[in-house]
Amino acid sequence: MPKQSSTDLGTGNVRKLLFKLALPTITSQIVNMLYNLVDRVYIGHMAPVDSVGKLALTGVGVCLPIIMVISAFAALMAMGGAPRASIHEGREDVQSAQRIMGNCFTMLVCAAAVLTVVIRLCARPLLLTFGASKNTIGYAMDYMGIYSLGTIFVLLTLGMNAFITAQGFTTVSMKTVIIGAVLNTILDPIFIFGLGMGVRGAALATILSQTVSAAWVLCFLSGPKTKWRLRRENLRPRASIVLPCLALGLSPFIMQATESLISICFNSSLLKYGGDVAVGAMTVLTSIMQFAMMPLQGLTQGSQPIISYNYGARNVDRVREAFQTLLISCVTYSMTLWALVQLFPRVFILIFNSNQELVSYAVWAVRIYMAATGIFGIQFACQQTFVALGNAKTSLFLAVLRKIILLIPLIYILPHFFSNQVFAVFLAEPVADFLAVCATAATFAVQFKKTIRELEAPAKNWESET
Repeated sequence: MPKQSSTDLGTGNVRKLLFKLALPTITSQIVNMLYNLVDRVYIGHMAPVDSVGKLALTGVGVCLPIIMVISAFAALMAMGGAPRASIHEGREDVQSAQRIMGNCFTMLVCAAAVLTVVIRLCARPLLLTFGASKNTIGYAMDYMGIYSLGTIFVLLTLGMNAFITAQGFTTVSMKTVIIGAVLNTILDPIFIFGLGMGVRGAALATILSQTVSAAWVLCFLSGPKTKWRLRRENLRPRASIVLPCLALGLSPFIMQATESLISICFNSSLLKYGGDVAVGAMTVLTSIMQFAMMPLQGLTQGSQPIISYNYGARNVDRVREAFQTLLISCVTYSMTLWALVQLFPRVFILIFNSNQELVSYAVWAVRIYMAATGIFGIQFACQQTFVALGNAKTSLFLAVLRKIILLIPLIYILPHFFSNQVFAVFLAEPVADFLAVCATAATFAVQFKKTIRELEAPAKNWESET
């Protein structure tokens, strides 16, 4: 990365810089969703019998928890390592940033090897646990059987691309996912319909696309244009480097990995109270929610280099201004999204399936499920700022609070208080979201003030503590 890019992080206009970095990142996040969304769009409209598309969509939907676990391991190293690397760059310690990146690469490769073996051996019982039925397990096994072979490419693409973004190369990181998504969009209809491979074709198109993206990322990080270069001498993992990254990455890891546990809870409860159509509706709602949250994730990832760099450089005013701009942007987006979903739910649902029974079922469900989406921008802005500041403990607590302490118990408790038990299951999401946002905002108000005071204090032991 040219020197001027690093200088901009410390001196450029914060608002302009945030949107300059966030726009390509948001585009990357939205395009990245095409890997799974395009699969579901094609599969959901599989001919000749509409019911086949519905069952296939549900089958692929129950694969989502496993896919989310794979993505979570990428986030563990990416969001644990990239902010720490940015903080070291803010201290003008590029060598340490390179060591962090090299260690994270090695850990991603190791994680990919373990995950591939586990998924290949345990796919069937896992999918049945995640809500697959005798009608959908065949489709789910067909998809995961091929998808699991590309685990290493998925992890390297998602995990290492974060280090490109953290340097300020958001356009390059955007190209990473655009290349893969465009290729996936082209290959999907060829493999699914042209070659008659069905869900197997969707999985094959996805892993081939991720392979190309992974090659692009590694070529860039090993080339002359990057500032943090992937070097062989930095690949050997060291506990002093890996453990702090793991600690900081636990929050985003839990946020994504627990999606699998959440899916088990949702799908098992919905299968019990509403059958396959309820599980299918949940697949649609999850797809909408994922798509909706991607711009928020893009905003927070775009702000990460600014916040982390200036935190490392002890630029108090820029840290404060970057967060305030991020918060306003996130809340504006989340409120707009909430209004659109509440007013036009059918438009969102028809993107993923045209089966009238499933569409009618999902219309009322999505309004309940996303009822608290409007204030969710607060949650994203605050929680991800904790990650950017290297505050591992607080970010971890907030991730556990929303998913494990609040949402999972509510999924099982609320049906006992409502005659419409399916409605109660969907209601658990907005109730948990509202309570989590309140707790996050209150915690952030206290912790952020403490962080600012520490930055304003004499340097003394500050660097050793972070």
